[in-house]
Amino acid sequence: MARGPEVSDHPKATAVRPPGERANRRKGKKPRKVLSRGRQARRRYLWRPLTAVFVLVFGYAGVTIEPYLTYAGSDTVAARVAEWGRDHHMSGLVTWLENETYSAPPTGGTLSSQQVHTLQGATVAPSAAAENELPANIAPLAAGSVPGEGVWHPAVYAKNGVPVVEWAGLRPDAQHTSKLAYVAWLNVKALSFQLHPGSQQPGGTFATPDEVPPGRRAGLVATWNGGFKVNPNDSLSGYYEDGRTVRALVDGKAAEVFYRDGSIKIGDWGRDLTMTPQVVGVRQNLSLLVNNGQVTAAVNSGSGAQWGVTVNNLFFVPRSGVGVTAKGDVIYVGGPDLSVASLARLLKQAGAVDAMELDINADWTSFMYYTVPGAGDAADPTPTKLWNFSQPADRYYQPSSRDFVAVYLR
Repeated sequence: MARGPEVSDHPKATAVRPPGERANRRKGKKPRKVLSRGRQARRRYLWRPLTAVFVLVFGYAGVTIEPYLTYAGSDTVAARVAEWGRDHHMSGLVTWLENETYSAPPTGGTLSSQQVHTLQGATVAPSAAAENELPANIAPLAAGSVPGEGVWHPAVYAKNGVPVVEWAGLRPDAQHTSKLAYVAWLNVKALSFQLHPGSQQPGGTFATPDEVPPGRRAGLVATWNGGFKVNPNDSLSGYYEDGRTVRALVDGKAAEVFYRDGSIKIGDWGRDLTMTPQVVGVRQNLSLLVNNGQVTAAVNSGSGAQWGVTVNNLFFVPRSGVGVTAKGDVIYVGGPDLSVASLARLLKQAGAVDAMELDINADWTSFMYYTVPGAGDAADPTPTKLWNFSQPADRYYQPSSRDFVAVYLR
């Protein structure tokens, strides 16, 4: 009978190693570690749950993110992924990434020649009949004189030749003097306003479409973005449209209110504005930035309960807001580098007596005005951006993920 190698039990004796190990040592290789059957089994049992967790996590991510990447509209991939993260318990991570990548705008400096050129353009000397219809130019908030700063330029005319939409540009504050903010004025007497729902915000089915579809673009003169998300309730308030309450309206919160006759009002819900049979839409968002002609003191704080928590409110980021003048005309303000405080001051400076913040960040802010390209009323109006924001000019000629306002000639 063949016998294996013998090993002496003498203390000085050298154990006889298997031939394979001796060969490995002669070649300078480390001997292969041989696991016992028990350790091999334990390792297999450890990897099985880890593999299962990996498959579940990434499978869940793949299944849940797919609708965000495939819904119709012009939203960027980055915006869609961020929305997915916020809706799936990763708001802190998304906000952290935003804060880490935030770059504050420079203070001081002057406008570039291109920016100064932007402020130039046609102006209108109002006729005696229209003199009381057009707004006064906006007094600059920064020191010094820049040609064209705060001067209104006509964007859209009524059939009688009087402007019904005008725009102006000006430096946003006394510190960021190499930047521009943009203001639009809309004559409510000549225009009709409609709230459109978004496919994702507020979501659901409405009689009003989530776009301005072909065949319904005649007379379109302007569009602007909605507010913070309704689901989950980043707006801290409510939404009502087409007889349906998506989220309960909240007294004391700012509101855009749309009426059956096409008119619009902006104010404090429950104090200035209430539900009536003539109301067809209410878009609330946070609290008033300008209240009875006064900038709200709390705009200088970063209170999440007051102004939302998407980005630290002390940051200068793309922001938008809308308000009404004492005459009831609409003022919209937007720009790439605004704080809550500077947005509020700009709205007041442009003549708003009551005003509210809308959406913020580059992916959501937008204002377009529309002109007919000379082919008559049957042609689709051509959209023009108020400033160079991220969304395309035809954002609302396709389904929109978020609610928005469309404005038409009466």
